[in-house]
Amino acid sequence: MAVPVPELRRVCRQAWEPVLARARRAVVFLDGASAEALHWGGGGAGELLAAGALAVRALPAEAEEAVRAARVVFVVSGPLRGGTAAAVRGVLGQGAVRHCSLVSDSEVEGGGPAELEETLRRWMGEGGQAEVVPRGPPLLAPVSAELCLLPALAPLLPPLPGPGGPGPAEVGLGTLPAELRAAVRALVGDLDALFAALGLREENFAVGALSRVIAAELASYAPAKNRRRIATNKASVVFVDRTLDLVGAVGHHGDNLAEKILSVLPKLPGHKTDVMVNMVELTALQTTDETCSIIAPGCLAQPNDPAAKALWESFMNLKQKEAVMEARRHLVEAASRENLPIKMSMGEVTPEQLNSYIQLFRNNLKALENHCGLLQLVLATVQTLKHPQTSKWDNFLAFERLLLQTIGESEMPSVLNQLLPMIKSYNERTKDDYTCEDFLVLLVYMYSVVGEIKSGKELDTAEEEVKKALVKAICDEPEPSPLLQKITGCDSSLNLTSQKATEAVDDIFRSLRDIARARMHMKQFNSIHNPGSNTHQASYKPLLKQVVEEICNPDRPDPVDIEHMSSGLTDLLKTGFSMFMKVNRPHPGDHPLLIIFMVGGVTVSEVKMVKDLVATRKPGTQVVVLSSALLTPHSAIELLFATDRLQPDSDN
Repeated sequence: MAVPVPELRRVCRQAWEPVLARARRAVVFLDGASAEALHWGGGGAGELLAAGALAVRALPAEAEEAVRAARVVFVVSGPLRGGTAAAVRGVLGQGAVRHCSLVSDSEVEGGGPAELEETLRRWMGEGGQAEVVPRGPPLLAPVSAELCLLPALAPLLPPLPGPGGPGPAEVGLGTLPAELRAAVRALVGDLDALFAALGLREENFAVGALSRVIAAELASYAPAKNRRRIATNKASVVFVDRTLDLVGAVGHHGDNLAEKILSVLPKLPGHKTDVMVNMVELTALQTTDETCSIIAPGCLAQPNDPAAKALWESFMNLKQKEAVMEARRHLVEAASRENLPIKMSMGEVTPEQLNSYIQLFRNNLKALENHCGLLQLVLATVQTLKHPQTSKWDNFLAFERLLLQTIGESEMPSVLNQLLPMIKSYNERTKDDYTCEDFLVLLVYMYSVVGEIKSGKELDTAEEEVKKALVKAICDEPEPSPLLQKITGCDSSLNLTSQKATEAVDDIFRSLRDIARARMHMKQFNSIHNPGSNTHQASYKPLLKQVVEEICNPDRPDPVDIEHMSSGLTDLLKTGFSMFMKVNRPHPGDHPLLIIFMVGGVTVSEVKMVKDLVATRKPGTQVVVLSSALLTPHSAIELLFATDRLQPDSDN
């Protein structure tokens, strides 16, 4: 029996039950990942306040504020250590708190829940009471009906293969760096808790080296083995390494409104996924200052508003033109219900037309309150359609198509030489020219799509020229953008020396060579580039699409690159005997529920592609996509090249 989507939403809410039960007359502190999960799937801060919480605060940003409440609840997404532990200690050390509840995964360096409770009591001082509450299901952010994120694992990315590095079969948990090892263990624990809440008995499959480690750990995890003995709902879980295909992460392929909104609007403070929607249009405040922060921003997550949720699903699943028409339809229906004097007009929907409809709600407080979620989504649409980056999106798409054609006809040095004149310094650029960050997007696209590159003097020379041009462009920036600051490790142009820029660019090009090597051990999914012919243009064939097509193949051939990870001796014997006898080996298409876990992030276009493919090729199968992050081209670049991606939580 497949698990219905409402079950997944129930589990997202269930994770918050221990917090809601303890919120009465307490100040609730949330770390960033927990706040994001509450925002998308737990009903928002309003749910905690309705349960009797005195206040909801960020941890650690506001932790130093005086806490006068006698009761506090801390919700942390990972183990209590480093900066998180320091923030909790700072709150408890103020002396006012007499009762403290910590809702976490109960892990603490050097001990379990009992030791952790003792530590909390010590931090509170004499007479303090502490309890550690183990979470049930993990903190999930259900972004859409088919997509759930684990915000605590947003920095997770499979390591790139170095030159002459080990093959996927040689990579085990013990060979990974300590922080990545901890992230894998946290993910395995979270997935087991999720599958327990859903009553799943899963078979684990993997595509890629880190996915292989995760699937093997989950298959052999003792609590998971016990769960699988009694669970009744069968599922296939397929883990896929993001780094095998970064074209999907940085490309501008999808004609999708949600993807554009997430890419061009600024992020909500402290959030990795949701964006800020400027709400000034709905007020009497007259300002053209886009940084005006007097009015609280709107956002995309509207868990308590059915009409807004339905519109967001349209944004995720329809083409842009259809989604914009859907936004108009919802707005017209809302205005009609409120008896607002709306003038219907047919034909193409423009941002100006949507804006004129929005203005009708402006001075009507009741209408504003009734349709606030819907208005936030339509304003996000208007602001995205008018945004200069949106017109650049089509330029990217055209250039990426040209790259696909050129890569099929020319060697990499020639393609790099064609790119060179387009790298311009700040003073030479027009609004249509590519910025330094845009070039990093294009370089990742090129190196990922081309696969293994023939190295030699010609390639080295071409790369050196591009490096020099990039270093000059980075150094000429009047102020480095937040993304460039993270990549170079310099927070202002005063600190950004030519040497630091050169070191950062050298590191980037080492990573680019590794990106090109990512699929070298693949047999079936070795290429994501279709070079085209006299009659067909060159095209990109997404690795994820190839994987799902193989899973849905009615002939059920033994998958070559989708590896089944056995959970014990019985499975191993099955696999061994199948070489000599007619024994059915586990196949990822066997079960009514297919869960795809993209390790390192997924895009809106990929989620839609998976949903559509499964609906067409295997109509009886339900599909859910899980991932660590929802990627945009720039967030993928940050994940790849930022200097402090998976650092231990020591001081933040």
